[in-house]
Amino acid sequence: MTSADTAERTAAPLAPAAAEWWRTAVIYQIYPRSFADASGDGIGDLPGITSRLDSLADLGVDAIWLSPFQRSPQKDAGYDVSDYCDVDPLFGTLSDFDAMLGAAHDRRIRVIVDLVPNHSSDQHAWFQLALAAAPGSAERGRYMFRDGSGENGELPPNNWESVFGGPAWTRVVEPDGRPGQWYLHLFDPSQPDFDWSNEEVREEFRRILRFWLDRGVDGFRVDVAHGLIKAEGLPDYVPDPEAGSMGGEEANVPYWGQEGVHEVYRDWRKILEEYEGDRALAAEAWLPTADKTALWVRSDEMHQAFNFPYLMTEWNAADLHEVIAESLRAFSSVGAPSTWVLSNHDVVRHASRLALTAENPQGHGIGPDSPGKPIPEVGLRRARAATTLMLALPGSAYLYQGEELGLPEVIDIPGDARQDPTWFRTEGERYGRDGCRVPIPWQADAPAYGFSPAGASWLPQPEEWATFARDAQAADPASTLSLYRSLLAERRARALGAGSLEWVDGLGSDVVAFRNGHVTVVANLGSTPVALPDGIVIASSGTVTGGELPVDTTVWLAND
Repeated sequence: MTSADTAERTAAPLAPAAAEWWRTAVIYQIYPRSFADASGDGIGDLPGITSRLDSLADLGVDAIWLSPFQRSPQKDAGYDVSDYCDVDPLFGTLSDFDAMLGAAHDRRIRVIVDLVPNHSSDQHAWFQLALAAAPGSAERGRYMFRDGSGENGELPPNNWESVFGGPAWTRVVEPDGRPGQWYLHLFDPSQPDFDWSNEEVREEFRRILRFWLDRGVDGFRVDVAHGLIKAEGLPDYVPDPEAGSMGGEEANVPYWGQEGVHEVYRDWRKILEEYEGDRALAAEAWLPTADKTALWVRSDEMHQAFNFPYLMTEWNAADLHEVIAESLRAFSSVGAPSTWVLSNHDVVRHASRLALTAENPQGHGIGPDSPGKPIPEVGLRRARAATTLMLALPGSAYLYQGEELGLPEVIDIPGDARQDPTWFRTEGERYGRDGCRVPIPWQADAPAYGFSPAGASWLPQPEEWATFARDAQAADPASTLSLYRSLLAERRARALGAGSLEWVDGLGSDVVAFRNGHVTVVANLGSTPVALPDGIVIASSGTVTGGELPVDTTVWLAND
């Protein structure tokens, strides 16, 4: 693997906090190509992120997580990495990264970078060598090359399907021109899976970890953390068509959640512990239960795991109560914090998702012809209520860029403007994830709503973005931006992330209510107002008058 020179570094790690920062942190996900564009090419970049850090400091977040910015052909928005130790010119340079990291640390904001260990780009030097090498060679041993089935190897080695649709195997043409072996790609054919039984692969990722840790990063979000190890013999498997594409609703999938993956993260944990500053590992692990997810965050493995069962819970009081209770029980049983998340770059934004009235499996997206499209005002009301509840929970919380503005999913993206591989691999059957990735608005009256000085935008921005722009919300105390600022300030001041939860009963079956320290949280998920218990309102997702809590509203009450 190639890499840029590591000699010149500008950012020192932040000193350790009094307590491990990742246990209570509010972490803001930046999708770099859609956050802020400084170059004017219509694609967000690292200098753009640096230019907007003051807004994130003002918001009150503790850390940022950057989706991939490493060198890549961009077949899957950077999740197809061709060089893990360099910045893609689309986003800038390593010097730009160092400047951004230093500027974030100057504002007491920690920086987590995305790491993609399940697969590389097909343009990666290793894969190009594998294509030129013979079957059984060391070069092919770094990836999942297999002979085909059938009389002449003309069929794939097994029946596995790609997350993006279609078969998970592609046959190569050998150097002599004949059809040859097949390689595994759980995602796009441009993303061949590494073979993690190969020690050379493991050693290379140790080097990659140290490269970024040496530069001063505070941790890694690990992409497809549950997918590195495949079941022995690669047995056939047909996924549940109603389940999420990343396996979050299914058990015993031969390419998700295999026991051997834990050995990898025990090894990585030891590397992070060599460094000062409480460096952290966060797992993207789509697993069917909280207990399964908790296995990724045992004391010698990762520090956090995304709580996807919580994210996918519908707007229902009983279900929400259950997933919160199960999460706190499961994660505390292994000494890890619960994490809470409502949106990210792979799911329909929660300002739309919580108002959907039809099934929408993860990764399918919504578009002009989708059934059960959301009513915008209902979605925003529920999103504000859901976030107000989430930010009162003990543990660590993740925010996705633009949710502090109340951004909905963009539904009406023309087919010829869509870029998600899912759209192409399914021939338009699934809309994919473009709707949550549209560049965010900063200024109502500026070109591209302040995203790009040239007015360019890699995905089209809807006209209604003007009403959601940050400058249009900044001075409005009733805006979603003002709500997020208030919630984060109160959360920090009252140490809710480090608190504990005590359920409050007796307010009705459509209510979720609990105490965290001296704060009582009440959320009304029903269809009629409910009476509020005693307390002083310190935060509310909507207007509260007359001692009653309206529908789709959450309130924080001080009782100290």
